[in-house]
Amino acid sequence: MKRKEYLHQLSQSELRQLLVERGRHARQQRINNFHRTGKILPQRLETEHIQVPLEYLNFQERNNPERVRVGKGNRNLFNGVMFFLELSAVLVLFVILFNGMFLLRELNREVVSGFEQPTLTPTPLVVAVVLPSGHTSPISPGGARPNEAEIPEHLRPLMQSLAAIPIPTAAPEHAHRIQIPAMRIDAPVIQGVGWEQLKRGVGQVIGTANPGQNGNMVLAAHNDIFGELFRDLDQLQPGDEFTIYTNQRAYTYTIIGWKIVEPTQVEVMKPTPSPTATLISCYPYLVDNMRIVVTARLVES
Repeated sequence: MKRKEYLHQLSQSELRQLLVERGRHARQQRINNFHRTGKILPQRLETEHIQVPLEYLNFQERNNPERVRVGKGNRNLFNGVMFFLELSAVLVLFVILFNGMFLLRELNREVVSGFEQPTLTPTPLVVAVVLPSGHTSPISPGGARPNEAEIPEHLRPLMQSLAAIPIPTAAPEHAHRIQIPAMRIDAPVIQGVGWEQLKRGVGQVIGTANPGQNGNMVLAAHNDIFGELFRDLDQLQPGDEFTIYTNQRAYTYTIIGWKIVEPTQVEVMKPTPSPTATLISCYPYLVDNMRIVVTARLVES
């Protein structure tokens, strides 16, 4: 077909083909220029997804039945590298977490091992050397005073250390009053059985059971000084009752019996499996070289 000289003589398809040809030619010139200047490197354009219209292809590309593929190889390489880096980061994180848990477990084991102490063989606790309320007779040349002569000499330092035990603060469950109708006694109960405590009433040995509790509640008072509160303990009979008061309630005990013992027979103050009360005082009256011990048990309400 003879080439037409004027644009207005060209058909629409011929104009389109002319524009495409000119655009392709201009694009090829730019690419060639970039190759010459080193701005781009030649590479094979491959893709499975981007389809280039036939009119934008040159003669060789137009007659190739396969579509042009753009950048698939480089993209696959980039994706592979990124996947490898991500997998490596996950593995490193897993290793760090595993090591952290292992170190934490070891640290806890070391802390627990620090708490462990060798098991020591328990030794009996000496709660008393002699029975409480001991004193010299008020008619002796020196008058009434704590009787250190009845304490074995080698145990006197221990007795002094026991005397330094602090007096506990009164609590609602502590005894605060005792009434013994058979002896016409109504007196306060004080924590502690030291010389100063027994000046103010009946003393409870520190650490013994509280009223109503399982164990042995030990009470002491003088028989011939400071009110002679326990002077008539030997007049009590089995079946006689007395009452111990706390800030919460009253507890009644019944007498089982009484006996005379040496001042060093501290076993009478041992704990008992059931609620028990023990009343102790010097004996006999105005001699005070022995002890009278009265035993009573709780009356169940």
